[in-house]
Amino acid sequence: MAIYHLHVKVIGRKSGSSAVASAAYRSASRLRDERLDRSHDFSAKRGVVHSEVMLPENALEAWSDRERLWNDVEAFEVRKDAQLAREVEFAIPREISERQGIELARDFVRGEFVNQGMIADLNVHWDIAEDGMPKPHAHVMLTMRVVDENGFGQKVREWNRTEMVERWRERWAEIANERLAELDVDARIDHRSLHAQGIVLEPQSQIGAPAQRIEGKGIEAADRAEIHREIARNNGESILADPSIALDAITRQQSTFTRRDMAKFAHRHGDGIDQFNAVMGAMRGAPGLVELGKDVRGEDRFTTHEMIEAEQRLHRAAELMEAPCGASRGPRNRAGAC
Repeated sequence: MAIYHLHVKVIGRKSGSSAVASAAYRSASRLRDERLDRSHDFSAKRGVVHSEVMLPENALEAWSDRERLWNDVEAFEVRKDAQLAREVEFAIPREISERQGIELARDFVRGEFVNQGMIADLNVHWDIAEDGMPKPHAHVMLTMRVVDENGFGQKVREWNRTEMVERWRERWAEIANERLAELDVDARIDHRSLHAQGIVLEPQSQIGAPAQRIEGKGIEAADRAEIHREIARNNGESILADPSIALDAITRQQSTFTRRDMAKFAHRHGDGIDQFNAVMGAMRGAPGLVELGKDVRGEDRFTTHEMIEAEQRLHRAAELMEAPCGASRGPRNRAGAC
């Protein structure tokens, strides 16, 4: 099931970060940090399937070299609390191939960042998630200043605006969905909140394995994990009361789905094995669920009565649009009506 994720953060010295070290880690390479007089070697890191520095017009060609680029950024920014780069991380739909995912990421980065004057250090990772499925995503480190053939200029404050981040979030969903449709892939992503989508579930942050490992090492971490579990429990109870909530949420991303898709949704919106089993049972027993049989991979595939009715309405509308107009009704107008 396609998952929407796009997160923006600033890489800066205030948090103890180094632009060179950050670039080395994301590209799984070894880079020399001239400011710190040390090398950062992450060349043993696995999963990086594409890595390149994308330059806008008038940028120095030498900056296509990752080590030169980020060392120049470090040298130009002299403040102890300097903001060095902006990072945009986004999930690539796992339903497409590696080649298609790289092409999609490059198109998004070129259109939204490089064409706006930023240098983009793009790295596509094709990791494997805990469920054994691909977890493709991209890390993009962006310069924060105007660039030309003479070097760096002023910082562009507009790139820091909340409205700009919202634009990137929306554009990623639009571009990804357009590509999924072109490839005839039955999956969609949505940048909107659950509430905005009309899904009656509480938003959940993914605490992930690292956060789970540090639980118990501090009150704040333990509180964060407990809040996550409480929201998951509440969402599980909502689904048990009305399993159509879950089916509606799943079909907003894809018109048909598998048992694995339902299991991932139940795992995400539930707390513990008992509630997981109960939620799975509720979804399987929901009156709106329709079994479609096995797909080409031998997996049981499902949809909902509501989705079938919606597709039938679209099919009837398409037939009416294609039907010839009667002699008494005359030709169709530009809107398609007779």
